[in-house]
Amino acid sequence: MTGIAVRALTFDTGGTILDWHTGFRNALTAVGKKHGIERDWAGIANELRRNSLMSMLNLGQDSPPPWTFDGAHRTELEKLCSKHDLPFDENDLNRIAWEAPHNFACWPDFPGTLPRLRKHYLVCSFTILSYRIIMDTARRNGLSWDAVFSCEGIGKYKILPQSYQTVAEYLQMEPSEICMVACHNFDLDAAKAVGFKTAFVRRPDEWGHEQPPDPEPNPHHDIIVDSFPDLAATLGIET
Repeated sequence: MTGIAVRALTFDTGGTILDWHTGFRNALTAVGKKHGIERDWAGIANELRRNSLMSMLNLGQDSPPPWTFDGAHRTELEKLCSKHDLPFDENDLNRIAWEAPHNFACWPDFPGTLPRLRKHYLVCSFTILSYRIIMDTARRNGLSWDAVFSCEGIGKYKILPQSYQTVAEYLQMEPSEICMVACHNFDLDAAKAVGFKTAFVRRPDEWGHEQPPDPEPNPHHDIIVDSFPDLAATLGIET
């Protein structure tokens, strides 16, 4: 990274690494087909993600977090079933809220880039997703993280500054020695506020046909790229 010395890369994982939209949409479509129901499954997938995400941000600010992202997926799915009059049974709910996220595929440009990054940096997942989701998706996609930092274990969820500060403490580094990598301005802005360097990697298909909430990066990010191979190249890592 020209002019910027970092020793570790911490990756947002839901959305930046994992294609949650396709996973949820396919699970909803399959369960709907089982019941002979047609709905806007892509739209409902985005509702499920949006509502689950909003229920997780800033958890732990005033009291211990009462649920993990797995709990949020299940609770918000049940609400959507009521809203959209979906007669899903327990097996259906488990298939959508548990099996789907624990088997999310990652974006195809990441698996080949991860080993290249690890030759030069500590490369870690830093996520609001549960530990179990990260473990299962790592195994499914053949990902080898140097470490996994879930806000589940920290007890303070993004975008609370304590979550980022704790990861720096775990790594035994100054925040300025760490680069947060994400496709979301809200995550990167919070990381930058406590001293992290930031890299925005565009994921234009994160929300399917719906435009991402923040398709354009804030210009103050240290790196702005379109892909993970571009990130490696910007960091000076040759093929």
